[in-house]
Amino acid sequence: MTEHLPAINASLNGLATVLLLAGYSAIRNRRIQLHQTLMMAAFCASALFLASYLYYHIVVKHGEPTYFTTPGWPKAVYYAILFSHIILAFVVAVMAPVTLYLGFGAPWNRHKRIARWTFPIWLYVSVTGVVVYIMLYHLYPPAVAAGTTSG
Repeated sequence: MTEHLPAINASLNGLATVLLLAGYSAIRNRRIQLHQTLMMAAFCASALFLASYLYYHIVVKHGEPTYFTTPGWPKAVYYAILFSHIILAFVVAVMAPVTLYLGFGAPWNRHKRIARWTFPIWLYVSVTGVVVYIMLYHLYPPAVAAGTTSG
């Protein structure tokens, strides 16, 4: 089961992407209750992703990194995406809960002001999470030594 966690994690990121886009569409159409529901669902998907990601890397892999083994330009592209993804994921980990909190209790303009920044960053993080997974496990999978498993 644990060998499937990277795919599950990517699926949770993909789900968060879909929910974020649907939530954005809902608010553009002034469907506030639907927007709130979709954004809470996106937050839950992202929180589940984070818990699963940490479990996989801390418990299953014992803190050992998964290396990107393809040399050349794919490696440069991968690390550029990964680096920006990681930095912005830390930003979203703070901004998303604050934005949700403001959306449920603060004056509308305070929520809207921060949401204009949170939404595109959160969307970027969720999309690049899927891109990192695809690059690492499907486009350029790590070489597997005889008798070992990757991941």
